Amino acid sequence: MSATLKLTEDLIRRNSVTPEDKGCQKLLADRLSAIGFEIEHLRFGDTDNFWARRGTTGSVFAFAGHTDVVPTGPVENWQSDPFTPEIRNGLLYGRGTADMKGSIAAMVTACERFVAEHPDHNGSIAFLITSDEEGPATGGTVKVIETLEARNEKIDWCLVGEPSSTSKVGDIVKNGRRGSLNGYLTVKGKQGHIAYPHLAENPIHLMAPVLAELCALEWDQGNEDFPPTSFQVSNLNSGTGVTNVIPGDADMIFNFRYSTESTHEQLQQTVVALLDKHGFDYNLRWELSGKPFRTASGVLVDSVKTAIHAVTGYETELSTSGGTSDGRFIAPTGAQVVELGPLNATIHQVDECVSVADLDTLSDIYQTLLQHLFVK
Repeated sequence: MSATLKLTEDLIRRNSVTPEDKGCQKLLADRLSAIGFEIEHLRFGDTDNFWARRGTTGSVFAFAGHTDVVPTGPVENWQSDPFTPEIRNGLLYGRGTADMKGSIAAMVTACERFVAEHPDHNGSIAFLITSDEEGPATGGTVKVIETLEARNEKIDWCLVGEPSSTSKVGDIVKNGRRGSLNGYLTVKGKQGHIAYPHLAENPIHLMAPVLAELCALEWDQGNEDFPPTSFQVSNLNSGTGVTNVIPGDADMIFNFRYSTESTHEQLQQTVVALLDKHGFDYNLRWELSGKPFRTASGVLVDSVKTAIHAVTGYETELSTSGGTSDGRFIAPTGAQVVELGPLNATIHQVDECVSVADLDTLSDIYQTLLQHLFVK
């Protein structure tokens, strides 16, 4: 059994449903401490984090990841216990195998081999690990970054181990992400008897034309790096549950996944202007989950592409598709950020799994990347 597989299995056995860590970080910190990393445990609220660093000078390259996982869903729907790792037909099954305990294990074993070969390497290698990526993400990476920024400790290059690959490990690297903006809208009407609509004001009817306009708008056309901005409704609720009452209000939650062609301020202004045009009473609250970012070709992107080709023999594709990641908290500091991890086909699903062979391939890519960055 490879060191990466064994460490992945050890992590899977820990039932670390967000924001719980269940000892994962101690296991990782002990491994890193043994090869010369200085460990700093940082707890904010109910979230465990740690910052580990080996080296005090030169450029700082950080591996970033999370030990928390999403809930399993109905355990009876799994072919095997989600927190008891099991290998079937070359695949390792368990919650977090792909998202993202396998990546973290590969990072650690890559560092162990790299440090053994290059104990006096140039620069600094770091780890930023949290237990709050799958949850609200308020006490995790964002707080660690605030701590680092307050003491002017900068990350130059960062690799987030999110499962980026599609068909084979390393075929896709995320070099950016779209922004994410949530809106919470309540349209206020007047409750009344459904047989006397002239004595009431139906908020669903008030909302309907606004929703139609929002769905029909072209927010932008995107660009060569990002698809066009997307508007989607995730929740729509109103009514008392009976057939003869006009409701008093209607609630809608919506989301923008937006490109660098738009700003969150522009999107907010457009929505507010449209609502005001219709002249009804409403409340609207905004939540900015993350701004868009993109890492252009440069030291990190070029080194990642070179490492993937050296290990696998094929060329990778750069992409900004998908959801948000903790990269959104790291990129605004000026760091170059990419995401590279295993296949994402089963993440958050029942019977989440990862190829056993891919774990070792990923570890080899990470080690080769370190060599390109720090061995001259």
